[in-house]
Amino acid sequence: MTNPTDFIAGLPKAELHLHIEGSLEPELMFELARRNRVAIPFDSVDAVRAAYSFSNLQDFLDIYYAGADVLRVEQDFYDLADAYFARAAADGVVHSEIFFDPQTHTDRGIPFQVVADGLLTAMRDAERRHGVTSKLILCFLRHLDEEAAFATLDAATPWLDRIAGVGLDSSELGHPPEKFARVFAEAGNLGLKRVAHAGEEGPPDYVWQALDLLNVDRLDHGNRSLEDPKLVRYLAEREMTLTVCPLSNLKLCVVDSLKDHPIDQMLDCDLYATINSDDPAYFGGYVADNYRAVAAARGLTRDQIVQLARNSFTGSFLDDATVAAHLARLDAYVAAQ
Repeated sequence: MTNPTDFIAGLPKAELHLHIEGSLEPELMFELARRNRVAIPFDSVDAVRAAYSFSNLQDFLDIYYAGADVLRVEQDFYDLADAYFARAAADGVVHSEIFFDPQTHTDRGIPFQVVADGLLTAMRDAERRHGVTSKLILCFLRHLDEEAAFATLDAATPWLDRIAGVGLDSSELGHPPEKFARVFAEAGNLGLKRVAHAGEEGPPDYVWQALDLLNVDRLDHGNRSLEDPKLVRYLAEREMTLTVCPLSNLKLCVVDSLKDHPIDQMLDCDLYATINSDDPAYFGGYVADNYRAVAAARGLTRDQIVQLARNSFTGSFLDDATVAAHLARLDAYVAAQ
C-alpha cells in the first residue's frame, strides 16, 4: 500500500480556501521588490521568515498587507498565481477556488484591471499547463465599510462573468457579518456565490449571521461553530461546507496544538469539513502539508482523509457533472492504492 505521505500527495482534491496574496513566498517578495523598486522592511528572506511569528489574526494581517505592497503590475499578479498553481498541482489539487482582495491593491492606486487580468491569465495557463481548473472569488475587506465594498463590487462589473463569487475576510473581531448584509444581497442578485470567514476568532453568533443575513453558500473556517450544538446540527442538516485550515489555525493560535484540532470532531458531527491552506506562504505549508500535518496529529484514518477530499469537490462551485467526474477519479485513485 502507498505510504500516507505519497497517498495524500496523489489524492485528487480541490482547494476552496486560498488567499492568493497569502501565497507570496519571501523569495518572490524580494524578487518583485527589486523588480518594482519597492522598499520592504526586511534585509533578507530569512528575516521575512523570522517575522512570521503571530499571536493573533491582526499580527498576521499587518505583515500580510506590507508584503502585498510589492505587487504593482499585471505580471506580478500573474507570477504570484502561477507559482501557487505549480505548487497546488504538485499537491494533487485538480481544482482551486482562490480568493483575492482587490481593495488591498486599489487602495494603493493599483487599477482593478491590473489585478484581475493578471490572475485570470494565470488561471487560464494553469489549466493548460497543469490541468488545474479554478474559479475566482472577490473578497471584501471587513475592516473597511460597506460603502467601500459596494464600490469594489461596482468596479468588478466588467469581470463579473469571470468571477464566481464574493467573500468576506480580514479582521473578524468587531466586524460582524451583518455589517455587509446589503452588499451580499446585491452580489446574490447579480448571480454570484457567497462565502464568508466566520467562527475563526469570532463567536458562533458570527456564523449564524453569515448564514441568516449573508445567505452564504459556503462557510470559511467555522471552527467555533462547535461551541453551539444547535448550530452544528443546522450546519449538518444544510450540508454546509466548512473550509478548514489546520496550519493557519495553529499559526494564529486558534488551537494550541494540532493535537487539539477539531477536524475529526467535525466529521464525526456530520459536518462537511474540508482541508485548505489559507495563506500558505505565511502559515508553513500548502494543502498537502495541511493534510499530512493534521492527519498525523489527529491520527486520521484513510477513510477520513478520503472523505475530506470528497467534501472538497462536493463543496466546490463546479457543476454537478464535473463534480461527479472528479469523484469518479478520486474513487479510482483510492481503489488503486
